[in-house]
Amino acid sequence: MVGAPPQGEDGKPAAANSAKPQDKSVAPAHPHPSAAGAGGHVKAGKWGLIIGAIGVVFGDIGTSPLYAMREALSHSRSGGTAELAVLGTVSLVFWALILVVTVKYVFFLMRADNKGEGGTLALMALAQRAIGKRSTLVFFLGVCGAAMFYADGVLTPAVSVLSAVEGLGDAPGVGGRMTPFILPIAIGILITLFMVQARGTASMARAFGPITTVWFLVLASLGVLHIFDDPSILRALSPHYGALFLIDNGVLGFILLGSVFLAVTGAEALYTDMGHFGKSPIRTGWLSFVLPCLMLNYLGQGALVLSDPTARVNPFWEMIPEMIYWPVLILATMATIIASQAVITGAFSLTQQAVQLGLFPRIKIMQTSESQAGQIFVPSVNMLMLVGVLLLLMLFPTSSQLAGAYGVAVTGAMLVDSLLAWFIVRRMWKWSLPLSIAAITPFLIIDLAFFGSNLLKIPQGAWAPLAMGGLIVLVMWTWTRGTRILTAKTRKDSLPLADLIEMLRARPPHRAPGTAIFLTSDPEIAPVALMHNLKHNKVLHEKNVILTVRTTDRPRVAEADRVRIEPISDDFKKLVISYGFMEQPNLPKALNLCRKQQGLKFDIMSTSFFLGRRSVVPSSSQGMPLWQDRLYIFLMRNAANPTDFFHIPPGRVVELGTQVSV
Repeated sequence: MVGAPPQGEDGKPAAANSAKPQDKSVAPAHPHPSAAGAGGHVKAGKWGLIIGAIGVVFGDIGTSPLYAMREALSHSRSGGTAELAVLGTVSLVFWALILVVTVKYVFFLMRADNKGEGGTLALMALAQRAIGKRSTLVFFLGVCGAAMFYADGVLTPAVSVLSAVEGLGDAPGVGGRMTPFILPIAIGILITLFMVQARGTASMARAFGPITTVWFLVLASLGVLHIFDDPSILRALSPHYGALFLIDNGVLGFILLGSVFLAVTGAEALYTDMGHFGKSPIRTGWLSFVLPCLMLNYLGQGALVLSDPTARVNPFWEMIPEMIYWPVLILATMATIIASQAVITGAFSLTQQAVQLGLFPRIKIMQTSESQAGQIFVPSVNMLMLVGVLLLLMLFPTSSQLAGAYGVAVTGAMLVDSLLAWFIVRRMWKWSLPLSIAAITPFLIIDLAFFGSNLLKIPQGAWAPLAMGGLIVLVMWTWTRGTRILTAKTRKDSLPLADLIEMLRARPPHRAPGTAIFLTSDPEIAPVALMHNLKHNKVLHEKNVILTVRTTDRPRVAEADRVRIEPISDDFKKLVISYGFMEQPNLPKALNLCRKQQGLKFDIMSTSFFLGRRSVVPSSSQGMPLWQDRLYIFLMRNAANPTDFFHIPPGRVVELGTQVSV
């Protein structure tokens, strides 16, 4: 099992341990832009993949220069005016990019791939397989990491777009006259962005790479332009300036780490989108292009503040020459929209994974492309994210206020990655205990330092992502726990399938022509729908198939391994259809494989699908607390119809219900 319990007979997929070879030809659906980004594996060669990765993978971290230096300098003891403050801030930023992004993600975590895929849930599934059994700790870590990603997905659009639009406040020709309109303009851009998601983003996505590449070139050019304001800023590449700066600020230095961390937000995207672009293009893009461009810009900002201390208030916008201010402002806004698009589509893909792994109830998932399976749209998640973004902008109307909340979500997700990596290093790679401790401990120390420093900003807004993440964890926990209780109760009250077959041999019922397919999560137990059909209709079809849909701990399942048929008797067969946690179930398509691979013919229009519909009532005397029962029932009632979820022809479905308490 992959951290999630088997689901009920209403057709919810069950998790399974499967170690079958995967089909690399299937376009993945994965978190962080992926799906809407490049639209499948790029065929233009390595450079096409690199440019695509620059547009999708690095969009978030590429917008950090808009606010990272400003926030770090403003919170230093000297207010960012002293030489040590500037040198120390740039030094900390540089070494954060080296240690967190380059060492941890590019060189270390990208080795821990789940059949080429990365991301928190992929890492959770890999850790479960490494342990060899279901681990509550690994499952809980995966849930927390996913929750922090959702919080990041709400915060990134808000802080990125708002920080770019704030450039209007210093724009030449308008002075401060545009300041009152900054928040409404940002809200308008974000509402438009969420509203266009239903139409798909394939055409727009083709421009992501070139636009973001130009953005990084502009960052580098602005940096080179201002490094000569005070070339002594190059001293900041030495780590001892960062250490001296932290010591000089005392306890405030620890708090400053939270602001410095803003420079590496988006680093987890390198690992998350590994399966979409491949390790080599991401590593090449980071080391040869993105990292140098970012550091040149941060060095330029630092040199500008050294030569003109008043620039510390907003160093990025101060470094732009007046003649190109408006083009850079427009480009910055486009870059932040791309970064926002990345996390929005990432949230869609993460939701698809969570549903497949049993962390969420079925949710309506729509394809926005006929050719690319990874391009999806999740209406409910899109609306909830929009509401979350608007609430954040109402509560924190400036990017400085939002920055206090931003770091907690990202540092929390990164901390989870490090903790999950321990199980990979120790159990899968078989490293010795001392070597494993030596490998993971430095990352944990860095992550805990950044996470702890951001937690100190709870009064300034860090409570927001914690509240969002806590709510999502509660929903996932309630759904998995309630489903486990319901499954156990169903098994306890059910008849083993083998016993039912023996009873039917002794007392054969009336036979109806055709084929009946009964969906169930437990093929060893007689499905509720089958029992009700025998009890109330008193008939048994000529051919009966007990169908179980399983989700493996791999991203995708090869077509050759999709279906497995096991004859039970002359009247019954077991059919197991397996999907990866990055795939969307399609039962008619899978049944066609039975004809090709197994010789078992299914005429979809003469086959009846029987689903067990359970009506759940709360119980205060057993199972979960009453409030949690009601939450679980609410989730069940609002789950997507299994007929739509599995793409079953509606006219061929028969639902038979029963009442059960949790």
